[in-house]
Amino acid sequence: MLTVPMAIDHVDVLIVGAGLSGIGAAVHLRRNCPDKTYAVLEARGAIGGTWDLFRYPGIRSDSDMYTLGYSFKPWTAAKAIADGDSIRDYVNDTAREYGVDEHIRFHHKVVRAEWDSGTARWTVHAHRADTAEDVVLTCDFLFTCSGYYRYDEGYTPQLPGVERYTGRLVHPQHWPADLDHTGKRVVVIGSGATAVTLVPAMARQAAHVTMLQRSPTYVISLPSRDPLADALRRRLPAKAAYPIVRWKNVLLGVANFQLSRRAPGVVKALLRRAAKGKLPVGYDVDRHFSPRYDPWDQRLCVVPDGDLFAAVKSGRAAVVTDTIDTFTEHGLRLASGEELPADVVVTATGLNLLAFGGMTLSVDGADVDLADTVAYKGMMLSGVPNFAMTIGYTNASWTLKADLVATYVCRLLRHLDATGQQIVTPLAPDTADLEPIIDLKSGYVLRAVDQLPKQGPAAPWRLHQNYPRDVLLMRHGRLTDEGVRFSRATAPTTPATPVA
Repeated sequence: MLTVPMAIDHVDVLIVGAGLSGIGAAVHLRRNCPDKTYAVLEARGAIGGTWDLFRYPGIRSDSDMYTLGYSFKPWTAAKAIADGDSIRDYVNDTAREYGVDEHIRFHHKVVRAEWDSGTARWTVHAHRADTAEDVVLTCDFLFTCSGYYRYDEGYTPQLPGVERYTGRLVHPQHWPADLDHTGKRVVVIGSGATAVTLVPAMARQAAHVTMLQRSPTYVISLPSRDPLADALRRRLPAKAAYPIVRWKNVLLGVANFQLSRRAPGVVKALLRRAAKGKLPVGYDVDRHFSPRYDPWDQRLCVVPDGDLFAAVKSGRAAVVTDTIDTFTEHGLRLASGEELPADVVVTATGLNLLAFGGMTLSVDGADVDLADTVAYKGMMLSGVPNFAMTIGYTNASWTLKADLVATYVCRLLRHLDATGQQIVTPLAPDTADLEPIIDLKSGYVLRAVDQLPKQGPAAPWRLHQNYPRDVLLMRHGRLTDEGVRFSRATAPTTPATPVA
């Protein structure tokens, strides 16, 4: 049973999560709704979210920083594909520059939020990891920016015979600070974005690194620096150059995705040819770099300056496509009978999805089952009033969508004030034609697809994977349509302690 303190703090908007999207949401709120009080609750003890949590070798962005960066704060560093430390510094600098760091409450893990239509107010229960106290706040609008995977536990499949293994076994999500892989034989299990980052990074010091995959992933090489950005930086101020490069990269990404959907065979051939050109002569490209699925059924893996291909070509790394028969005392034996000796095994096997950091929701005393809700404009849930969530694009940078969602929330808040309304509630579409909100076929999505909200067949219940189209919808589209209802509270509001 959660204990309720005598005095309950109240804010107009409560933001959950102080990562890339949470800090962005706070800045948008400060810039566009300066009269609103707000607080940011962060379960961990630092700003940065993913970029503070993950500390494995080579950690970097898997998309360019001109689109992963905020719309309001130009990315000015030289590298377009940036390392994790640089991204974390960028988020921290943003929080300090706009003063939102003063509104963050660290070690506050939100466990439950209860909506009351009578008072038009959320009651939010959090647990403080640093003091073991239960904390309660109230807010008029709840804005979750906590991503969709578990921060405390990555996904590791059953590994036969792993108890016999005497080497070091690590998961990238919890990289041990004392791990020295210099001169060691390393096996990285996996083929996704984390694996293709780890392999070339570890190969610089390791005796040898093997990337062991059950099946291949599409891997594309992009320059770590953007030539257009470099050219414009010499001629224009950062604030003028940044949107030009941002839109160039957005449009190239949209074109790539649309071509992949309409002519997957063409894109497959182009990706295969590009990989073949960077690998040794005679390399079995089809076995190791030609997936069975179409491009963008899962995310493409970006390798800056072809570093993964270069590591393979140099002999410092290898890709093996096979399945594990069993771990042995000193490595792994594969289904083919091949033995892989390993001093260190890294299980880059993916994430566990966890919506809203595991917090539960209730509306007027009834618990909300996320699987029964339908997303409105990819950012609100049917039947859940005054609530928004940030879910980024699957085919483009997360922050592009996060910026649009934050902008839309600010528009909604101003609309409520201007019209004298207090409550905005999305309505589910009258159709049974529903699909999961995340349309990827990646393992981490498929493992949790039954627990996620749904999306409808058309706007406003459809999550577009098209930034230019969403700009029109989210920044300039109507706030009143068939998918939403505005109303007022039905009972007087209980006084609460305001928070600046």
